[in-house]
Amino acid sequence: MKKQSRELGKEGEAMARQHLESKGYTFIEQNYRYKRGEIDLIMQKEGTLVFVEVKRRSGSAFGYPEEMVSESQAAKLLETAEAYLEACGHQGPIRFDIVAILGKQIRHFEDAIA
Repeated sequence: MKKQSRELGKEGEAMARQHLESKGYTFIEQNYRYKRGEIDLIMQKEGTLVFVEVKRRSGSAFGYPEEMVSESQAAKLLETAEAYLEACGHQGPIRFDIVAILGKQIRHFEDAIA
């Protein structure tokens, strides 16, 4: 990944975290890795553990950010979440969300990955 892309991604994760915290979410962890998978943000709200995939684009010429989660990426996300749940012992509800950032606009899609 190019340095510019990595910086754009980190900035997007910070924006997403701030947005979610302003909506009452509690930050748990960032960039949790397992094998080849990574979860951008792990947040919690009202007892639900929320695994968040952050997608950021500067423009929509190549599609909207929320459309950029491939099936293989979703499968890696699920596998990584299972490893996290096993490691932390969380027994409550979980959810997979996408925070899409297009320019300065932030959109939050709850329960976006099955």
